[in-house]
Order: sequence, then C-alpha cells, then structure tokens
Amino acid sequence: MSIRRAAVAGQFYPGSAQEIEAMFAHFNKLLEENIKDPSLLKQSTRAVIVPHAGYVYSGFTANVAYRLLANSGAKRVVVIGPSHRVYLQGTSVSDFERFETPLGDLPIDRMTVEELVERFGLVFVPAAHQEHSTEVQMPFVKTYLPDASVVELVYGDEDPRRLAQVIEWLLKDPDTAVVISTDLSHYYDIEKAKTLDSICLDAVARLDPAELHQGCEACGKIGVEAMLIAAKALGLKPMLLDYRTSADASGDTSQVVGYMSAAFV
Repeated sequence: MSIRRAAVAGQFYPGSAQEIEAMFAHFNKLLEENIKDPSLLKQSTRAVIVPHAGYVYSGFTANVAYRLLANSGAKRVVVIGPSHRVYLQGTSVSDFERFETPLGDLPIDRMTVEELVERFGLVFVPAAHQEHSTEVQMPFVKTYLPDASVVELVYGDEDPRRLAQVIEWLLKDPDTAVVISTDLSHYYDIEKAKTLDSICLDAVARLDPAELHQGCEACGKIGVEAMLIAAKALGLKPMLLDYRTSADASGDTSQVVGYMSAAFV
C-alpha cells in the first residue's frame, strides 16, 4: 500500500497524537472563552482558507475554521496548497492510497484523484508531496472529520482560473469540502505586515480577486484567488474568522508572518 508519509511531523506540528490533542484542546478553550458570538461555532461551511505555519504560531487561527468545517459532515476533504520547495508547472495530485498523520492514517479518495486527472489534466509530481502547506492540515481533518477521506493538491505555476474550475467542480458535490492553505506577508515589521495583510483580508471580504494584486503577499495567493473566483460563481459569501501575526506567539514585532482564516457559506 502506498502511503504519503508525514514529512514535517515534529517540526511544524507535534509528532505525537497526545501533544496534538492537547494543543487542539487548548485552542478550543481559548476560542470558547473569548468568542464574541458563540453562535458562529454552529455555522457550517464546506470551503475555508487556513494558514500553514507551525501550530504554535497559526494553529489557533486554523482551528477556528476547522470547527466550522466539522459541522459540514463532509465525506471527503480536498486540501490545496502552494509548493514551497519544488518548482512545478500546474497542479500535482497526490497519487497515494493513504496519508500518514500522528493521529492515524487518512484514506486518500482514489476515485476523486482519478477524476481530477481525467477531467482537468492534473499530474503527479512525487517530489512536490513533501509539502508542509498541505500536510499541516491533515491532523485537523483527522480530528474534526475523522471519517473523511482526503485528496492533496499542490500547485506551482498555475492559472488561478484553471484552479477555480477544479474548486467549483469539487464544491458542486455536497459531500466534498475544500481547504485552501496560505500564509500572508512574511518578515516585515508588524505595521507594514498589517498594511499588506489588510489588502488580502479586504479582497476576501469583498470577493474581489483583482484586489489581491494590489499588494497582497500571500504565499498561496493563487489558491486564494481561485477560491474567490469559485465562490463568486457558486454564490458563496465570505466570513473572515481570525487574523493575527507570529508576534502574538513570539512577541517579536520586527519580522512577522501574517495568518488568517476565512469560511465561505
């Protein structure tokens, strides 16, 4: 059996199930103690944008979105993230059978993989699937949708409009959820970071793909733009869930990374 091995367990997130469970419990305690509108957590969504840094920095922000995704009861989750280490043209779909996590393996939805290859000409570039932007999402999926299967898509030099067609097709199935993985600006001082990140946040809030090109420096901007195009086509409305920077965890405001989560309903 072919397995997509965990490549960054023990680096971006804990390598043990107990530590991951403890972190998620901590995030949920903080969320429930500080949320202004508890009814938000009853909202259901099948499409989210989440960050992909180390859980210490961005895990809380991602966790908010997964709480809402859990309400969907989705049977499969397609996780889409940018390639940070391997250059590739287009989008690679993970052609394995299972995805390893410290919480147990997730089955990969082989039928959906085959359909994506056939319909959209997606390829399989094995080297692209050591990618942290997608992998850090899988323990969240295993926790909040434990019976779901997954599909991992890693894109490189891709046309957002082409990726939008993939997302739109996926979301037309009521059993499918889509996770778009991105961080925001990288290594500016906190004031500059917030200025740049506000462009990304406003583009999502207004469903305005063009605004992303006015200064948003998200590493997964292609995926975000594709999601906005698909959301407009499907009549989905955006909800910004959380925004923070690495300074919230580190205290260092001189070089920060920005994180947001959003849902489409």
